[in-house]
Amino acid sequence: MKTALRALFLGGCLATLPLSLALAQAEMDFTAAKVAADADEASLDAATRASALEQQRAFLDARVAACANIRTTAQLEDFVVVAELDASGRVTKTWRRGDSPLALCIERDARGKVMFAPPHAPFHASLEVGFTP
Repeated sequence: MKTALRALFLGGCLATLPLSLALAQAEMDFTAAKVAADADEASLDAATRASALEQQRAFLDARVAACANIRTTAQLEDFVVVAELDASGRVTKTWRRGDSPLALCIERDARGKVMFAPPHAPFHASLEVGFTP
């Protein structure tokens, strides 16, 4: 009886583990997402990092092309968008620091698009944009 209860308890705990992980991930804030992106990007070897950076640049260029207009570029401020990629490289979740119209549009436009196929999933990547006078 004791063994059956222990097995039932452990089975119940294991069954809720994916839910716990999902909730923990859903509660990730920008700071935690940026730390994850820095770690994931730093884990890449030099050749993979160079390729990923080139694909991130092209991804950002496409978002800017889709978003840049007189309204969104009237207020240019530095911003960062962190993207969580699935195994195919599709952006499944985003976090943002910066509230300019351009930052908001790029974050919104990035969702569901493919950035690059990462070596593991989830993979976090950041798009950091700065403006200098």
